[in-house]
Amino acid sequence: MSSPARKPGRVNAHTHLYSGLASLGMPPPKKEPENFLEILEHVWWKLDGALDERGLLAAARYYVADALYAGTSTLIDHHESPNLIEGSLDLLADTCQMLGMRAVLCYGATERNGGRTEARRGLEESRRFIKENNRPLVRGVVGLHASFTVSDETIREAGDLCRDLGTVLHIHLAEDRADVEDARSRGYEGPLERLIQLGALPKGSILAHGVHLTAAQVRRTQEHGCWIVQNPRSNRGNRVGYPKALGNSDRTALGTDGYPARMDEEEEALFETGLPHEARELLEERLAGGYRLTAERFDDPDVEMKDAVYHEEGRVMSLFVDNRAVIECGRLHTADWEEIQFHARQEAERLWDRMDFL
Repeated sequence: MSSPARKPGRVNAHTHLYSGLASLGMPPPKKEPENFLEILEHVWWKLDGALDERGLLAAARYYVADALYAGTSTLIDHHESPNLIEGSLDLLADTCQMLGMRAVLCYGATERNGGRTEARRGLEESRRFIKENNRPLVRGVVGLHASFTVSDETIREAGDLCRDLGTVLHIHLAEDRADVEDARSRGYEGPLERLIQLGALPKGSILAHGVHLTAAQVRRTQEHGCWIVQNPRSNRGNRVGYPKALGNSDRTALGTDGYPARMDEEEEALFETGLPHEARELLEERLAGGYRLTAERFDDPDVEMKDAVYHEEGRVMSLFVDNRAVIECGRLHTADWEEIQFHARQEAERLWDRMDFL
């Protein structure tokens, strides 16, 4: 019998660990959302608002373990839990380090609940975490939720923080037309131009979605050394459209935007939704982009060689992250998967009850 072939661990270049319990029976919203903003208000902003420490820990452990079983070795996460800001990134980082997941974390500062005070707390959480973190598998960057939920002052402060800490920004950009219309109502050509004019787009920044960017705008992101992360299942589910212009940059990658980090399923959705619009070669570049993005953030050109997955008959039998065995003989080596699933189901029921009161 031949030995299983080695492949590099998969990279999920944009996701949300806080949504980890959503696949365990999250109830539908009481009112059917009619557009993207209503999906946020009636679903995801209720979910993140209901998270407490127990719920977030259960979500993160379940999401990370499930990702490892799928052969995903790197998660680039964008976190928000408005009623649990301070210390939330440590909870996620400890989970990733303990279970053996390589991760890039940020807190997505926003003004949507508590105005400028909430935004300052979010930026401070990223600042504190970046300065204090010394976990080998985890890096931190600065985060903003999206242009349409923050003021010019908050964007400037995020840019200043990136320069102070020598890091990059991670933000949702032009996911829906509402983000573009909001920036125009504030006197900018679009959300991309708003970030640039306010000095908040350092080289290497991570822009999630870019659905409503033009070809010229995508070329401009490349000139600024930014990454754009496409999220096919999320874009299809939220009915925001297809990012037809992304082929104008060679700095693109693939993410799941909170969907489980099973990258084979995301890849399938990429080709299903993408081939009517783009050449296969352009889509395949998105699969490889995650490795280059990870190498940048870890300042390690050999990082792809340190994370390896071995399959047998379509199942992940071994996974190594930073040359450490995380899955052996088809079983998670770093934690009790059955206990994680049991705890996640318990916390999911409690989370649905908390969401019902918001």
